[in-house]
Amino acid sequence: MAGKRTEIRPFGPQAIADAAALIRAGQTVAVPTETVYGLAADATNARAVARIYEAKGRPSFNPLIVHVPDLAAAARLGQLSEEARALAEQHWPGPLTLVVPLAPDSPVASLVTAGLPTIALRVPAHPAMRALLEASGRPLAAPSANASGRISPTRAEHVLASLEGRIALVIDGGPSAHGLESTIVAFTGGAPRLLRPGPIEIPEAALVEASLVEAPGMLASHYAPAKPLRLNATDRRQGEWLIGFGEVGGDVSLSPSGNLGEAAARLFDLLHQADAGPRPAIAVAPVPDIGVGRAINDRLARAAAPRP
Repeated sequence: MAGKRTEIRPFGPQAIADAAALIRAGQTVAVPTETVYGLAADATNARAVARIYEAKGRPSFNPLIVHVPDLAAAARLGQLSEEARALAEQHWPGPLTLVVPLAPDSPVASLVTAGLPTIALRVPAHPAMRALLEASGRPLAAPSANASGRISPTRAEHVLASLEGRIALVIDGGPSAHGLESTIVAFTGGAPRLLRPGPIEIPEAALVEASLVEAPGMLASHYAPAKPLRLNATDRRQGEWLIGFGEVGGDVSLSPSGNLGEAAARLFDLLHQADAGPRPAIAVAPVPDIGVGRAINDRLARAAAPRP
């Protein structure tokens, strides 16, 4: 695939049919979800999954989320406790991922789970991803559709910025509604554990520091722009592009009114804008660490972390 042009097609029946044909042929396709754009491949086809890693340059120890159409399909791939099922029934379809023990007869390729005895499952709400699941008839492994560690894509053009020529097709469904990756909760024994904060708050799940990478987005350096990033900035230093929030103005703002939902939806879009701009560094204003602000700060901390 490398070296060929990547086609962008607007979301519609023919684009989904063509994307499903590529999926069944073992290829990868970028598709919008309600969180960010995903790079989808047949989760039961090891070679297809390997193409995700090849396109992204993703470390092989970082597991992938498997998207399925409903709870029944999820239960065929993983072992869901009563507590996990209750949470799924409350929030699926939607931006919630559950990490559960892998079903003994699960057909997913071991590369999807990075050799772990668990699997990350999500039932997406976006009509494009749901249509692709139905048309392809496959569970779809689908991490964010960007080069590994870079800023997650919330628009089709963001996908092209790092994957042009590496994949065949991008389905353009417009900007992502949430703009942040899904909340990830693990049900692998004991109390539920919040592995990654996201659009859905789970008060009963405690945020944990895991000793190994057991879910997507847990690498210390992740979601990173190419330029240096300074956090909690209340003013602009020389050479910086300042992304403001609330009372802290800037070249652009996550939300002039201080709305955390608006800030979440604009976060990756504005980081892309800053990374492509003329100034050599980026600064971001403080964001309250409450509600979805926890998820925003999680992404920003990983984006600003030292590179491995």
